[in-house]
Amino acid sequence: MKIIIGYPPTESEKGVALLSQNRQFQWFSNPTHIFPVVLGTAATLLKKKGYSVKWVDCIAEYLSYDDFISIIKKEKPDLFAFETKTPVIKQHWRTIDDLKKRFPEMRIALMGDHVTALPEESMKNSKVDFVLCGGDFDFMLADLVDFLAGKTKKMPKGIYYRKGKKVLSSGNFQLKHSLDELPFIDRELTKWRLYEREYNLIGRPFFYIMSGRDCWWGKCKFCAWPTLFPKFRVRSVENVLDEVGMLIEKYGVKEIFDDSGTLMTGKWLKDLCHGLIERGYNKKTRYSCNMRFGVLKQEDYFLMKKAGFRLLKFGLESANQKTLDKLNKGIKVKDIIDGCKMAKKAGLTVHLTMIVGYPWETKEDALRTFKLAKMLMQSGLADLLQATILIPYPGTPLWKEAKEKGWFLFPPEQYERYDMSEPVLKTKNSSAEEVAAVCGKIYTIFLTPRYVIARIKSIKSWEDFKFNLRGVKAVFGHLWDFTLRRKK
Repeated sequence: MKIIIGYPPTESEKGVALLSQNRQFQWFSNPTHIFPVVLGTAATLLKKKGYSVKWVDCIAEYLSYDDFISIIKKEKPDLFAFETKTPVIKQHWRTIDDLKKRFPEMRIALMGDHVTALPEESMKNSKVDFVLCGGDFDFMLADLVDFLAGKTKKMPKGIYYRKGKKVLSSGNFQLKHSLDELPFIDRELTKWRLYEREYNLIGRPFFYIMSGRDCWWGKCKFCAWPTLFPKFRVRSVENVLDEVGMLIEKYGVKEIFDDSGTLMTGKWLKDLCHGLIERGYNKKTRYSCNMRFGVLKQEDYFLMKKAGFRLLKFGLESANQKTLDKLNKGIKVKDIIDGCKMAKKAGLTVHLTMIVGYPWETKEDALRTFKLAKMLMQSGLADLLQATILIPYPGTPLWKEAKEKGWFLFPPEQYERYDMSEPVLKTKNSSAEEVAAVCGKIYTIFLTPRYVIARIKSIKSWEDFKFNLRGVKAVFGHLWDFTLRRKK
């Protein structure tokens, strides 16, 4: 069998779709392309099983729809499998129907958090052949292809499919696989050089990996990824270290970003750090990751720095305790400040992410988040930040609550408006324009004299200079996306 795996053209006048490996979708005028780890593993696993696999990411390759059609005509795949997300699901339904009309023999499989939450919806609104539920769609896709090739007799669990005019389900998806069984991603097959536009990572070349699926906390009310990974699993430390070693030896990797929702802590983290040191990898590459406030002690941060860790990305989310409690973040505002202090004391780079547009927050509440972020950035307790508008994706507790309480500003099925270009939910005493303006205001922190002077002082190499230059471009891109474009 021949399989094409990747992303179809996903186009809009709003910008470039940030679809791969993104927990939140946005159209960006100054895009970054993040490597889709699970999809990359899916392609690698299929190739290892002996199937003919072609990686086609039309978004990262800037391929037009005509280009894509030409590829399908040339390759004549038996199956096209791709990942989707809420704001572009309707566009993808239209794409599927057009592809089925042009290539009726080619079967199509959809994956991702939206279709996991609402699988029957895509079966009803498009001619898609298969909907794969859950985050282990690398294992599942390989099992599906084995079934279609006649190598197994039973449809794998977690798949919606057609039998004549009927839509059937093979049962609930199961996260029972050992992640150590997966092959290391074939970076050549998956065209790793397409994903070099990342503004927060200094080292070149860099690679994304995932040591766990997805977040061991897994309780944040707004996050769509627990829909995919309601059960957390982590790879063994030895397995992760072996992948790091392979990337160093084969590619000379200078930075690795571990995109687990939150990196595993405790003994696992200590063992990873000691392993990086003992193998000498801390002298050859940097390691960055997502982390939670309130779980590490000062000695943990020191050990991570010694092991070669560089950047930690923390979810600040809000400076208001009532919001942190409502979101099930499990932290206090004090934990945010203390965590920043400890990480910076150890010499680590701190990246903050925050959200505006909560239904229960006033404009004053949102500005309190801005003030906390400004204080942390200007005092040198944080280095980078990212602000987004709250989006309640289907399948999340927040989406369910918003429907029950009538928080939506428009019918919740208007999925194309979940693209972060506007608020989705009502807010207290704030208009949509004011919410977007606060989001844009947060990015102006990068332009304040105190922050600019601090960044200039931090430049110690040509690599640092290029990193800061990329950051300047990204900041103006964010300002355009959240404020300037709305004024046109």
